[in-house]
Amino acid sequence: MNLKTKINLGFLAMLLLVLSIGGYAYYSLRQLDRSSRDVLKANLYSVNLGLQMLRSLDQLARQPLADTAGTARFVAALREEGRNVTEPGEQQLVDECWQLTQQLQRRQQQARRPARPQSAAAEGVSEPFALGELTYRMMALNTDALNRKTEAANQRADQANRNLLIFITLAVLLALALVGSVPEAAVQPLRKLTAALNHAIERDFSASIPQESHDEFGQVARAFNRMLGQLREYRTSTEAELITERNRAASIVNTLDEGLLLLDETRRILLANPVMCELLALPATQLVGRPAATVRLENDLFQAMLRPLDAPNREAAVAEAPLLHITQRGEEAFYRLAVQDLVSFNEATEKTEFVGHILTLRNVSDFKKLDQVKSNFLATVSHELKTPLSSINLNTKLLQDERLPADERQRVTGYIRQETQRLQRMVGELLDVSRLDAGAGIQLDVRPTDLSDVVRFATATVQPQLADKQLRLDLHLAPTLPAVRADVEKTTWVLINLLANAIRYSPAGEFLTVRVGRAGAFVQVSVQDRGPGIAPEHHEKIFQRFAQLPDPSGYRGGSGLGLSIAREFIGTQGGRLWVESELGSGSTFRFTLPAAG
Repeated sequence: MNLKTKINLGFLAMLLLVLSIGGYAYYSLRQLDRSSRDVLKANLYSVNLGLQMLRSLDQLARQPLADTAGTARFVAALREEGRNVTEPGEQQLVDECWQLTQQLQRRQQQARRPARPQSAAAEGVSEPFALGELTYRMMALNTDALNRKTEAANQRADQANRNLLIFITLAVLLALALVGSVPEAAVQPLRKLTAALNHAIERDFSASIPQESHDEFGQVARAFNRMLGQLREYRTSTEAELITERNRAASIVNTLDEGLLLLDETRRILLANPVMCELLALPATQLVGRPAATVRLENDLFQAMLRPLDAPNREAAVAEAPLLHITQRGEEAFYRLAVQDLVSFNEATEKTEFVGHILTLRNVSDFKKLDQVKSNFLATVSHELKTPLSSINLNTKLLQDERLPADERQRVTGYIRQETQRLQRMVGELLDVSRLDAGAGIQLDVRPTDLSDVVRFATATVQPQLADKQLRLDLHLAPTLPAVRADVEKTTWVLINLLANAIRYSPAGEFLTVRVGRAGAFVQVSVQDRGPGIAPEHHEKIFQRFAQLPDPSGYRGGSGLGLSIAREFIGTQGGRLWVESELGSGSTFRFTLPAAG
């Protein structure tokens, strides 16, 4: 990050903090203003209405039955109060006032009638006093609410003041941090540059500037250091150049991923890179400078490396030398030995002279593994092809016998058809793999598919195999399964392949469980067997091509392609195929397909 960006980020942080303080202050003021407005509208207005009602009652108390103007003013104030009810219990007081007011108005109407006796005037004197008491209670209720809300507003104001003080303190601390760091960040590199320039003026070109950052000062430091390097090159002698070249060559040798050993013409060890030291299990201090004849007596691997040098025909001995088998950190590795002669042209004698040997050990473990995979594949395919071909050949000879009954011919023909389908399936797997390796991809016919039909077809297909091993199939289909987006043919192939594997590794008389259910936006299918199980470290290996796992029962397995192709089919349709298993607990293969809806 360059210095300009750092300064901009600092000021941006300061600006954000200032904006936060301003925004919070504005928000607090708005809240306080809203609270005060609510108090004025809700409670203070009710108190003022109560005062108006009391004034009307004072006038009405003189002539309760004759003063209709005072009653009208009281009713108008009471009606406004009814529209401004905000506190619990206030509505009940207003309702009681209305009842007394209506009672007073009825008496006033009766008093104005000619037939009304004069003694009835005294009966209406009690209402104004009762209304006054209710009005005082209403005013007291709003006054208490006004005091309570004022106290709450004061508390919010105090809290806002404390928060603003915290924000201001943070802003001050950030500003102090920027004031203390930004000038120092700008001045400190200038001091280093000034010191380096003073050394350069004194012809000391070794005082370079440390490249501690990638900002503008770091660029200046790199440019200045490059200038110092060029100045040093101008002043270096031939010996210094040789040392530099030697160090450069040593760094190249040390970073090689191959083991390298350098011998002089007397077979004294001149150089051993870290990889070679690790392979020999000896530090460089116990190798460099020592005669090879001494070290070979102490190290078997070194003895094997020097053996081709002692042979009469060294080229043939190196070419025919077996791979060196080395165990590193618990893993087996194979290395190929290569020997090269070092020659140098002597200008004095104008002849090429022998100056030593270079021995290298190249890790060829990956090639060895590929070769082993190829051998295993050829052996597996040969075995898988030989069995059905032998069966076809035998059954064909039986068909040539004219004495064979018709029903027996049908049975033999069925065997031939079964073995032919087995060969076709294996050839199809090999063709699928070849198309995938060639980058042709998988051609899919994806459409909404009822997975229940696929499961029923696949389980019906393997019924003869289930009956042959006396296995029972336990099928669990969810009652409401959505359609999935899938290629029917390839999905059926995957499920049949998983069922065939489960049948192959299940003991006779056991259960096979197939479950189909909803899993979020997918539909999941699982095939569970009760076979020997698979160790966790082999869960991914079984999906690799040509993978063969050790089987205590002696079964060699198929071509090692079925699960690999099945994962390709499911993955291309937008799903996933995996295994859950432990040794001795059986295996459960699951795959998902996206729901169509």
